[in-house]
Amino acid sequence: MPLSVAIVGCGKIADGQYEEIAKMSDLARVTAVCDREALMAEQMATRYGIPAHYDDFARLLEREKPDVVHITTPPGSHAALARAAIDAGAHVYVEKPLTMNYQDSKSLVEYAVSRGKKLTIGYTYYFDPPAVELRDLREKGVFGDITHVEAFFGYGLGGPFGKVLMGDARHWVHGLPGKLLHNNIDHLLNKALEFVPDESPKIIALGNKLRPERFGDSRDDFMDELRVIIAGERTTFYGTFTSHVKPVGHFVRVYGTKASAHADFVSRTVTIEPDASLPSAIGRVVPAFQHGARYLSQGAKNVARFAKSDFHFFSGLNRLIKSFYQSIENNGPPPIPYNDILRVSAWLDEIFKQVPQQKNTGGAQ
Repeated sequence: MPLSVAIVGCGKIADGQYEEIAKMSDLARVTAVCDREALMAEQMATRYGIPAHYDDFARLLEREKPDVVHITTPPGSHAALARAAIDAGAHVYVEKPLTMNYQDSKSLVEYAVSRGKKLTIGYTYYFDPPAVELRDLREKGVFGDITHVEAFFGYGLGGPFGKVLMGDARHWVHGLPGKLLHNNIDHLLNKALEFVPDESPKIIALGNKLRPERFGDSRDDFMDELRVIIAGERTTFYGTFTSHVKPVGHFVRVYGTKASAHADFVSRTVTIEPDASLPSAIGRVVPAFQHGARYLSQGAKNVARFAKSDFHFFSGLNRLIKSFYQSIENNGPPPIPYNDILRVSAWLDEIFKQVPQQKNTGGAQ
């Protein structure tokens, strides 16, 4: 029988979650949704033909008894909702960040393990095609020893999500300890997980605010730029989060003793840097053609992915959810190791110690 799934929190990301779950009807089906705003839950249920909707999560758990709960609410409610779901016998998928701080995340992971339930987090880009291809190249030994990794994550304050944030001084993001950074840099930091395995690497973080102050409330307070260095014994990581660079980019560069590569999460391409092996001027002319050939090859791969319906925006989300459900059915390990989830949570705490956000002067308190 397919797993029965409930979604709590009926905002925009919940639609994406439902649409990906619907593609795997042999594994699971959404049987109920919940939101404290009853109209939000009713609208989502009507939009997708979901059998039941609630504005009381406890009542949903009691009546529906779901096998899995997807928590897509603001982060402040994650820990309590996840514990309630686990107590009701459900496995739990939680949107990032897992909780508000490392101690709460550690406690939640330990609680899930103690109750024999699986838990995962919404690291969707971790399973996007470029990330999967980089992982494959690393496992094949293409890079040799990896010495350094750079990651770039752009965020548009004028984009659809940024406009909502900047249009409402009481938006829940303004109440997070790390504000805008807290809601986004999981996607930056988890790029370091596989390359910097150290339990306690050195972290150096620098934050900045480049936009002008013009509101006189919480919208003027948060940092909109971040530079972070994570230094392990053998590998270093440098990450950039920016709200002021056009076009809005998202990429990773991996530097190894045998080869280096550039993975672009926007164009979904992974290109290995050519090694200049020819002499003098010829050696400077040929690499451009080698780059072109590699991008052409990546374009052909993307066409093939498109033909197989594997080039959509939530490709990584689909892989993550499917892997999570399979781990439940097969009683295997969750798709993201718990220790990795907790390492990112600890890094977040350290970054926000070094980059304190300004105190709200109005709006969200």
